[in-house]
Amino acid sequence: MALLVRRARRAVTKAPVSLGGSGGVELAIPAHFRCPISLDLMRDPVTAPTGITYDRESIEAWLDTGRATCPVTHAPLRHEDLVPNHAIRRVIQDWCVANRSRGVERIPTPKIPVTPVQASELLFDLADSARRRDAAARCAQVVAKVKALARDSERNRRCFASIGTGRALAAAFESLAAAAAADAAPAGRVLEDILAALVCMMPLDEEAARALGSPSALRCLVTIAESGSLAGRLNAVLAIKELVSCDGAFTDLSGEVDELVDALVKIIKSPICPQATKAGMVATYHLARYDERIAARLATAGLVPVLLEALVDADKSVSEKALAVLDAVLASEEGRASARAHALAVPVLVKKMFRVSDLATELAVSAMWRLGGAPHDEEEDAVTRCLVEALRVGAFQKLLLLLQVGCRNATKEKATELLKMLNKYKGVGECVDAVDFRGLNKLSA
Repeated sequence: MALLVRRARRAVTKAPVSLGGSGGVELAIPAHFRCPISLDLMRDPVTAPTGITYDRESIEAWLDTGRATCPVTHAPLRHEDLVPNHAIRRVIQDWCVANRSRGVERIPTPKIPVTPVQASELLFDLADSARRRDAAARCAQVVAKVKALARDSERNRRCFASIGTGRALAAAFESLAAAAAADAAPAGRVLEDILAALVCMMPLDEEAARALGSPSALRCLVTIAESGSLAGRLNAVLAIKELVSCDGAFTDLSGEVDELVDALVKIIKSPICPQATKAGMVATYHLARYDERIAARLATAGLVPVLLEALVDADKSVSEKALAVLDAVLASEEGRASARAHALAVPVLVKKMFRVSDLATELAVSAMWRLGGAPHDEEEDAVTRCLVEALRVGAFQKLLLLLQVGCRNATKEKATELLKMLNKYKGVGECVDAVDFRGLNKLSA
């Protein structure tokens, strides 16, 4: 903060800085063309009530950090107090044109930000169109305007979010989804358009999430996630992730759980883009933690092998998410049975310890602890194989190291229990230095 203030004060009085021009000749930028915060040429100058002119992006970023004061004068300042300075912007544009031959590009004329009144009028039109249910085309036009304006700038997005646009879009989605389910009116592509705008408004509040979690809306979300356009599928998965992550958004998934699980597993198994895969993993994690029966359903849908194979060469972000989902699914008997039968399970978990992050190490220990847990009689051989395999790939040494370097109490307890389990087979397994994942991958195929 102190650095920004010093920059702002210095920029008011400092001599012009320079731009590199053509032929190696430097071009001085007049001091009053530069933003006091960034010291760069202003592209969208706005003036505060204190009389100081800033570039909109810089001053709004300053205010977004919670500093409600003018950087130069320290007088109180709010977003609403900023006024576009068209005069200085035109002068800057003229200066750019005059120096075009020296490599200076003309700054574009900024778009006028949306006002709360304009945003409210669009939401009223949206609610009216969704209520009539026979104006899908009109609804699509309004949603397109909302989406375009929200994507124009962060200020516009904030303006829409502040007046409850997320709730209005979720309500429109629920209304049109119910109409489509009852064949009262064809929804067509409008539901995907609403989803695209809704994603811009995230995070959603509880009221919006509750509307999106209604049976008719959830069915449409699942349908789009399974068979919509690529953009629609991504937005549907992002919406599902937001929905299941929101406390109190839903309490009963019994009617849609199978379809929801199948759609999410399909996204993870056959990725359409990294963002969708990560969102699908986060959603499945929350679902598996929500109910052990859903964890069992995820396992029977074939998620465990997909996660294990994804972990082989995953980056940090995907590794942490995949390990979190795997640990949650292994809370079910079906999940543990699927992992114990897979050749990659133990080697991958041991390999990820100390290789990714502290969180990944803790998740890997928790998953191994579940695999080595007290078995039923028919699973005893499978558990023994897992523990012997863990010894062979160096789990004992890594667990000892973990206790030495320190970890959370819950992880420490699981590591201690695992060491006791492994100690029973200490003479059977022989530690190896490395794991050939390529060979294991062939075994699991």
